[in-house]
Amino acid sequence: MTAEQPKDHVSLENVAQSFTPKEVSVVICTKNSISGIRECLSSVRDSGVEEIIVVDASSTDGTKEVALECADHVLTDPGTGLGRARNTGIEKTTKPLILNMGSDNVMPAGELQKMIDYLAKHGYQGVSAQTLIEGDDWISHGLNAWRQGRFFEGEASVIGTPTLFLGDLLRSHPYDSTRVFSDDSELCERWIREFGARFGISDAVSREIGKTSWEEVKVRCRMYGESDAEIFSHGSHTGWSYRRKLTSLSRPMRTDFLMPLRQRTENRNLSSISFLAVFTSMRYASWARDFWNRRQ
Repeated sequence: MTAEQPKDHVSLENVAQSFTPKEVSVVICTKNSISGIRECLSSVRDSGVEEIIVVDASSTDGTKEVALECADHVLTDPGTGLGRARNTGIEKTTKPLILNMGSDNVMPAGELQKMIDYLAKHGYQGVSAQTLIEGDDWISHGLNAWRQGRFFEGEASVIGTPTLFLGDLLRSHPYDSTRVFSDDSELCERWIREFGARFGISDAVSREIGKTSWEEVKVRCRMYGESDAEIFSHGSHTGWSYRRKLTSLSRPMRTDFLMPLRQRTENRNLSSISFLAVFTSMRYASWARDFWNRRQ
């Protein structure tokens, strides 16, 4: 295996054209996800997946009981962060491909096969699906404006759940178990740096359920902000240049506000602009708060 061309890339081009959902292991990390876990698990099972692994963080709302009923393996989240939780599930997988799903993701019929085909067609090491939220209120419209303007089909430097990876590659180069929130960013950046991996956002579309309340938006912004602080702190400790720090600091403004407005003209209305502005501001506030706490 060379630095530019991992052997998994070659095996994908030679074999993956014939892959189906039967060759996919699904890993789902959960905590108190009763509102959507059954629909999530049913959707991947109905897609033809034969190995579903749930990593549960001591849920108290019945999530674990549903998982025991619907999944093939239910493991315990060690409670040290999402990177370690994902690795706990990945270690149990046996299939050629691994799909990381959020417990709030639902995979419509045929969309997983689209992800598999896209991975094979472009020779990527990982692909994600586009995600849409059902709803007709300000938050639903705003989240869709953000997603559709930021996560669109094509090559990408970082992908997020639902993500489909080459199984052997992910098992041999797993997530950083010390990352609490910035697991996807760290893994993609490391793979690109270490062996020239390539990623893409596919033409497949998944649904997201149970995340349209204002409390859920605040949780999302908090997690993204803490991920930003985690990445920035790690970069500062490893000698980032001032230019690299400025790039990191400007990223939420570029990706969460300016990019959605530039990519889609329908996002340039008062409702979308106001949501994107609030969303970006809340992410920055969470970043500043977490970064300050790390310095105490």
